Amino acid sequence: MMETPCIKVCVVDAVTGLCIGCGRMVAEISGWSSMNTRERQRIMLALPERLEAMGSREQRGRNRIKA
Repeated sequence: MMETPCIKVCVVDAVTGLCIGCGRMVAEISGWSSMNTRERQRIMLALPERLEAMGSREQRGRNRIKA
């Protein structure tokens, strides 16, 4: 079975171009099954940082709206 970061929340952030569920770019999502294990692992390692950066941006946006 192929490892995937997908959590079935497929919504792409318009600013970053990343899925808010898994942190992948559309090209990474669509090409996932044709990538080799090393390529998938490289992307998986980058996802926590991507998601954290998106979360920080979203939090700043919420703070501006509330102010």
